[in-house]
This record gives sequence, C-alpha cells and structure tokens, in this order.
Amino acid sequence: MQRALNGHSRIAGLEVYLPPARLDTAAVEHRIAESSPGFRVPKGLIGRVTGIRSRSVMADTEQASDLAANAAAKVLAECGLQAPDVDLLIFASASQDMVEPATGHMVAAKLGLSCPVMDVKNACNSLLNGVEVADSLIATGRYVRVLVATGESPSRAVRWRVQDFETFASSFPGYTMSDGGAAVLLEAADPPKSGVDETAGILSMAFTARSSHWSVGTLAAGGSAFPRDPEASYFSMDGEKLKDAFLDLGCGVLDQTLARLDLTWTDFAVVCVHQVSAPYRAIFAARAGVPKELLVPTVEDFGNLASVSLPLQLKLAMDSGRCGPGDLVALVGLAGGVSLGMAVVRL
Repeated sequence: MQRALNGHSRIAGLEVYLPPARLDTAAVEHRIAESSPGFRVPKGLIGRVTGIRSRSVMADTEQASDLAANAAAKVLAECGLQAPDVDLLIFASASQDMVEPATGHMVAAKLGLSCPVMDVKNACNSLLNGVEVADSLIATGRYVRVLVATGESPSRAVRWRVQDFETFASSFPGYTMSDGGAAVLLEAADPPKSGVDETAGILSMAFTARSSHWSVGTLAAGGSAFPRDPEASYFSMDGEKLKDAFLDLGCGVLDQTLARLDLTWTDFAVVCVHQVSAPYRAIFAARAGVPKELLVPTVEDFGNLASVSLPLQLKLAMDSGRCGPGDLVALVGLAGGVSLGMAVVRL
C-alpha cells in the first residue's frame, strides 16, 4: 500500500546512542570457538561474508529501554524541551524489555514522561513504521509533538555455542548484529504548497510486504508459539532464502514513490538504506539504481543495527555536512517478514 502524505510533520531532532563497548569480528569468532568444543569457524569467514569489522555491545545492566531513553534524552536536550512538551511516545523497535507491558512505558518512566505511549514492531523497519504512525497522527491534528524511539538489543539473542556448521549457518545473523538506540522527534509543520517544495517535512512514505516469507528469519521465543523453549531464544535464519525474499519484493514501491514526486535518486543529498551486510548493500543499491556515492556506509564499523541503522546513517550524514536544512534525503528500510519501505524527507 502506498500513501502520499501532506508533509504535516517535520524532523525536529535526531539522536543516536551507541554503547561504548565494542566487539570486533575476530573476537566474535574467538568467542564462538571458545564456547563450541569440536567446532571451529573458518578464520575470517564472518568478515569476508559480511564486510563487518566491529559492532557495539550493551552492558549486562542495560536494557533495550535504556538505549532508547539515552537517545531520546539527547534529543530533548538538543531541542531544549522538557517532559511536558512531548505529546506521545512511540517505542518502535525489533527488541523489547519484556512481552508485557509495552516497552514504551519503561522508556517513558526513565525520561519522566507522562504522555500516552505505544509500541510499534516490524523487525528492522520498526522505526520507519513508527515515524509513519507518528506522521499520520500529527496530520490528523491528534498530536503536535511525537517522540519516536528505538532500542535494539540483539546481543542478548546470539548463539555462541554451536555443534556443527548447519547450526552456525542458521545462527549467522546474530554474529552481524549490534546494539544501539535512536530517537526522532517529529513536530507539526506547514504542509508543502506542492508535491516537492522547500518546506521541511515528510513528503511521502510508502511500504510493501511479502508476508509469505515470514518464516525465513525468526527470533521465536516469548510468544504463544514458543513461550518457554530456550532454543527459540536465538536468531534463526536462512540467509539465501532471506536474500531471495528481499529480491521478490522488487523495487516497485521505490520507483513509484519517486515517480509520484517527480524525483530521481540524484535529487537526494543522501540515500540511507538499511544495511545487513556490505555485499548486500551493494546488490540492493545496484538493483534499485541508487548511485553508490549517495549511500552512507555504516555496517562495516557498526554492524547491523536493525531499526537503528537508518537514523544512524542520517545522523552521520548530517554531522559530516553531507546533508542539512533544505536538502532532500531518502530513508529506505528492509526488514524480515519481509517488508520494504521508503520515506522522502526535506530536512
């Protein structure tokens, strides 16, 4: 389903929080070897397949809500806002502190907020969908200022002890993942006078899904299917089938969004694309027709940050001067399930 929005909200603030602890790929392979008597990862395999050199790891005392709250507190401070200034908090993440209650409550409590909260979950597209929900609610006049925050804690679901290569392969996504938090503050803004003008705001969002592929990648524990099975508490994924599922999505929703706004990729200052690995980033960009000089490479030094991936790329691009007020940016999300989404934003 596609929907062109009226630009009723703009990004008023964006911040990212990455835990200071780092884990390089050699250390990942060493830990697997230490935990898996009789099994050895071919030296350098993870780095060669993914291009990932390092990732962030949260402290044992931290939760997903802490990562989100740290990023959100930075946004509020940067924008000079206090707790009463926030009308709604959306926690939008693949991770959560627990099944009940909504993790948004934990984040709100840590920030001292008393506004309504909700959780939005759609794997690595969670934050992008959270922005979609916030933008739509602002467009109705329901809220004026919405804080969308994510905290990703995939390091808690990594299988370190493996008995054979088959188990290692199905657990492989966990060795690429990274912990982090991000927050985006959306505020009501004047609607644009035309499809694409100089008014700051979200100009369009579009999403598509092929839900028949949901089983190619799972983290199954905690729901009704596997409420107490320890084996379901680890990532399980068929990498080749996931790649085929993403290819099955095609790029039609991206092409249609650009055509509707009379834009091409070269109209953007940067194009942020969710990154599961360096090779797949290149494959996807080539298929979508995105010039590689518009990309913001992050997976090599930061790993796969799930829903934090897009805000991290945009934050790095803004801080380095690659984009700023008045520029067009694109946020392209890919997620297990599987889904593809895009936001066109005037900063």
